[in-house]
Amino acid sequence: MAAPSASIENERRGKCAFLVEKKQRFCKMLAARGRRFCGEHADKEEGGGGRTLCPLDPKHTVDRDKLDKHLKKCNARQKPKPAYYVEDVNAGPEEENGPSWRQGSLCERSGEQLRRLLDKLDVASTALPEGPEERFLTHGLFQEELNDPKNGASARKHLVQQASILGHLEALGLLGRGRCYVEFGAGRGKLSHWIGRALKNADASERPQMLLVERSAARFKADGKTMDADLVRLRIDIRHLDLSQVEALERRPPLVAVGKHLCGAATDLALRCLFPTAKSPPVLGLAVALCCHHRCEWRHYAGRRFFSELGLGAADFADLCRMSGWATCGRRLDGDHRAQEQTQTAPSFLSAAERERIGRRCKLLIDAGRLEFLRGRGFRGRLTRYVDAAVTLENVLLTATPAASSSGGVP
Repeated sequence: MAAPSASIENERRGKCAFLVEKKQRFCKMLAARGRRFCGEHADKEEGGGGRTLCPLDPKHTVDRDKLDKHLKKCNARQKPKPAYYVEDVNAGPEEENGPSWRQGSLCERSGEQLRRLLDKLDVASTALPEGPEERFLTHGLFQEELNDPKNGASARKHLVQQASILGHLEALGLLGRGRCYVEFGAGRGKLSHWIGRALKNADASERPQMLLVERSAARFKADGKTMDADLVRLRIDIRHLDLSQVEALERRPPLVAVGKHLCGAATDLALRCLFPTAKSPPVLGLAVALCCHHRCEWRHYAGRRFFSELGLGAADFADLCRMSGWATCGRRLDGDHRAQEQTQTAPSFLSAAERERIGRRCKLLIDAGRLEFLRGRGFRGRLTRYVDAAVTLENVLLTATPAASSSGGVP
C-alpha cells in the first residue's frame, strides 16, 4: 500500500505531519503553532533536531536545551533509597555452586531418576503427620458481609478466608490493641482493613498500627476505610526490608505478622524479615496463608538447615518445589494463583491421585522446614487447613506464637 501524503487539511487542523510507517497513518498529536511536527517528532523539522531520547528512559524524548532540567525530575531517575531499604538483607546466603541446579525439568527425567527422588521424599517425610489438621474458624465481624447477596461467589471466597484468618488471630490471642500488624504482600490492604475494623473505637494511646508491605503499586486500596488505625504503606520488596530501620516502628511496638496467600519465597523472606537481629521489635506471633510452593527458592528458603540435616540440598529442594505443584494443578478451582511453572508433564506411572498426594507431601516437607526455623527462634508453630478446599485449594495457614506464651491457641 502506498504511503499517504500529509494533507493540507491535516496541517490546517494543527496535527503532526510525521508518518507512522508501521500503522500507515500520520501522528495524531497536535503540533505547536507554526510547526509541522509535535513535540515528540520535533527533530524532524527542517533545521531542527531540538529533541533527543531521554538517556534514563529511551521510550520518551526531551528538548535538548532542557535535558539537564529534565534529568532532575524524570520519573525514570534513580530515587534515594529509604533507610529501611537494605539490599538483600533478607535474601539468605548466596548459593555455593551457582544456579546450575535449576536446569532441567521433571519431564526430562527418566522413570528411575523420578523413583529415586520419590524414595528421598518418603524417607525425609517419614516423621511428618499425614497432613495439617482442619480448623475452619470465622469472626462475627463478617456475618453481615457473608450474608449480603450483593457479594458474588468470588467476593465471598475472599471473605471466608479473611474471616478465618481473623478467627485464628483471635483464638491465638493475637487480635488486640497496642501492637503493630505487619501485612506482608498487602495488595489492596483488605486484611488490614478487617483487622482495623475488629479493633475500632480504641483510644489514641491504644490504636493499632498497620504496616502494609507491598512491592507493587496496588490499586483500589482499602487504606482510606481503615480509619481506626495508624496506617503506613511501604512500597518495597520484602527481600530488602529492614524493619529495625522503619521510622513508624521506632518505639518498638510488638509485631503481629499477617498475610493472605503469601506466594512462594515471599513467605521465607517474611520469616527472615521478622527475626533478623535483637534491634528489631519483638514478635508476638503470625498468621500467614501459604501458597505456590513451586515458586520457592533455595537461597531464600528459611528451612535450609532442616533440609541439610535430612541429607537434602539445593537440587532436591528444586525438584520437590516442582512436584509440589501436583497438589493443585489437576483440579484448581480458582484463577487467583495459576501456576505456570507447575504444569510440567507428570510421569505416566503415577495416577492423578498419587500425584496429588505427592504434591501435598512436598508442600508439607517444605513447610516443616519453616516450622523448624520458627522453633529455632523460640516459637511454636502450627499448620492448619483454615478453609475448605472448595473455597481455595491453597488452604493452609501457618500460625505461630512464642513457645513460652500461655496462649491456648497453639499446643
